[in-house]
Amino acid sequence: MILSIPIAWLQLIHKRVRFLATLAGLAFIVILLFMQLGFQDALYASATQVHNSLRGDLFVISPQYISLTSQQSFPRARLYQALGYEGVDSVTPLYHEFGKTKSIDTGQKNPIFVFGIGLDSVTFDLPEINQNLDKLRIPDQALFDRNSRPEFGPVAEKSEQEEVEIEVSYFNDLTLASRLKIGGLFTLGASFGVDGNLIVSQSTFLNIFDYRKADFIDIGLIKLKPGADIKKVQAILEAHLPKDVKILTRHEFSEVEKSYWNIRTPIGFAFQLMVTMGFVIGVVVVYQVLYSNISSHLVEYATLKAMGHTQNYLLRVVFQQAVILAVLGYIPGFALSLGLYDLAETGTHLPFFMHLHQALVVLFSTIFMCSISGFLAMNKLRSVDPADIF
Repeated sequence: MILSIPIAWLQLIHKRVRFLATLAGLAFIVILLFMQLGFQDALYASATQVHNSLRGDLFVISPQYISLTSQQSFPRARLYQALGYEGVDSVTPLYHEFGKTKSIDTGQKNPIFVFGIGLDSVTFDLPEINQNLDKLRIPDQALFDRNSRPEFGPVAEKSEQEEVEIEVSYFNDLTLASRLKIGGLFTLGASFGVDGNLIVSQSTFLNIFDYRKADFIDIGLIKLKPGADIKKVQAILEAHLPKDVKILTRHEFSEVEKSYWNIRTPIGFAFQLMVTMGFVIGVVVVYQVLYSNISSHLVEYATLKAMGHTQNYLLRVVFQQAVILAVLGYIPGFALSLGLYDLAETGTHLPFFMHLHQALVVLFSTIFMCSISGFLAMNKLRSVDPADIF
């Protein structure tokens, strides 16, 4: 029976060179979508990796807080006032600031993000940091992020073999810099706004950035007692603390950062635009292929119609072709994207991961893209007349 003949497949492979070229083009579109989504996810993941690494249930920030990389401090006293409310177990202040350092190989000056942490409580949920807290009790000792960008030179590699010193200043003139010894390493990672990270004690931090006042901090960490209701404690603190601070959950804290990069910077817009452009290009490519395929098989379609097959049957054939192209183009695109993700992570020091939701989003986007192309190409079939075979 004709119904058992895979007409959609046979028409696609009738011209193998064009079929393979189409799959290559679709695979490229799939790779483009994967890379744009990968960079977008890397943007959000890298921007919020500090937020997700901090040990706290609630976070205190200034109402003027824009992003982690812009300084908005608030009175440290607000954090200790929070200790007086039910459900609060402990609080931890955190300082941060951009400094300037110099490559130990090239002498090139680079911005580095410096955290000032307390040593009597845990600030980060990172074992490498917490195991080295005693080293930070020594003045002018620092922990260096091994995942910092290569521009800083082989600080991490050399510190594992010998004593390494770096100079950090808040001015471009490093003659005013503080000399710090690298006492250990940790793994956090760079982001779109930060090239490298350094952790020092609060006293060392205030010595480097001597214009900063100890009474004003950048982030406050609140640890709740076991069983405490986060939302309830948050509401109590918001109602009773002065309005010169905001109280956020971890999710809300991360969302503020994501919103900044997505809305207030051109990077988020650029990624969204590139994803949209890739989708549109894919629709055009597949449409041209399906339209050309229908045009070259009009006689066959007219014959099928003359044999009694309905218009809907012919439309299903075209739709099947669209789905076949989507799936077969997706497979090599997905496989190549895995390798490109590893390459991008190595080259940029940003977190690139192939998540399940990414794979599904691109798969369904590819099927949807090809379905739109098929729908547009179907207009050609509506004019098919059995008389065309004569």
